[in-house]
Amino acid sequence: MVKAYDELPWILRLIVVIAFGAIVGGIYRIVLFLENKNTKTLVFGILGLIPPVSVVFWIADVVATITKGKFAYLLG
Repeated sequence: MVKAYDELPWILRLIVVIAFGAIVGGIYRIVLFLENKNTKTLVFGILGLIPPVSVVFWIADVVATITKGKFAYLLG
């Protein structure tokens, strides 16, 4: 899933983040944890699914997608 999302064209990733970023960002981080076993990624993935926190993550992901072309990992 992570590889498939990362290979999408930039504009399509931006549309997905704007429309579904709060949910997709949390799921993306959890799946990324399953691939690389980084505990911080799992914690941020779970936090990203909690409604008040997901708004902050959504904003960070929109900005990161515009500037870097990918999700903000929020790992320091």
